[in-house]
Amino acid sequence: MKAFLSGIATAVLLTGASATAYAADDGVIRHKLPDSDFPISLAVEVPANRTQVHMSGQVPSVIHADAEANTVAAYGTMEEQATSVLQAIEKNLKSLNLTMADVYRMQVFLVAEDGKVDFSGFMKGYTKFFGTTEQPNLPVRSAVEVAALAVPGWLIEIEVSATRPQ
Repeated sequence: MKAFLSGIATAVLLTGASATAYAADDGVIRHKLPDSDFPISLAVEVPANRTQVHMSGQVPSVIHADAEANTVAAYGTMEEQATSVLQAIEKNLKSLNLTMADVYRMQVFLVAEDGKVDFSGFMKGYTKFFGTTEQPNLPVRSAVEVAALAVPGWLIEIEVSATRPQ
């Protein structure tokens, strides 16, 4: 009976908000931001039949080995670092039999250079993985500026949560 009522509630929700929400084949409901094409979800509902997987923060890899160690030059621009971190997340998700499409929540920590966060550079990296034709699922996301991360050259750290069927 409980599953039946849950199914009715989901159907009512989707019928009442079909312009702003969509359910993937996995039953996860992602609510779109109203009147916006910004590539995040307003809210995500994870059904009870899904296991939540929380991944520790991922940080960039050195992409310029000839640069001085632990510097931004070694890890690259914000876009390069965002791409590096998201590639690491993608690889780690794969090792857990998950994909970027399973990500429903993201928390991003950004470091400012010269007093300003390169949010545009972050978004260039982010949109390579989310909101694409191949991977349209959008997570809920917070992006916050922090004074520093553990290594002086890191400009970004990202935590994600994903879901899988039980």
